[in-house]
Amino acid sequence: MSDRLLAAFPGLRTTSFQITSPPDFAYNCIAWAANDCTEWWWPLDDSRQCFWPVGVERQVTLEAFVLAFQTRGYSVCEDQSLEAGFVKVALFADADRVPTHAARQLPSGRWTSKLGHSEDIGHDLRALEGAIYGSVVLFLKRPA
Repeated sequence: MSDRLLAAFPGLRTTSFQITSPPDFAYNCIAWAANDCTEWWWPLDDSRQCFWPVGVERQVTLEAFVLAFQTRGYSVCEDQSLEAGFVKVALFADADRVPTHAARQLPSGRWTSKLGHSEDIGHDLRALEGAIYGSVVLFLKRPA
């Protein structure tokens, strides 16, 4: 287990997690949640270096992130429950409801996240809640 990850995300101490890929600077958590490991998704950085869906306002708001995922066929849903035939995404936000992170549900019901420039991990959803990513505030789903 990585002491660095356990220090950053104390919730990982009480559950199992797996590092599933090495660090990679090509993509971030938003891209990974959208199943894109070729681009860095973020609305405010240089548009020549960061992808953001055409027609979606470049703002760090929950509304803009929902619209970004809607371009990939997602719609808002009620909860994280595993639903056959659907892929789900959880959006995290800080106390001011500013988006900070996204995770994608795996067919097993566990979740996968890209941790900034660091590794991808498999984890329990709420294990990443805390000072860095805030809390899960919204769920989206699309047909698998």
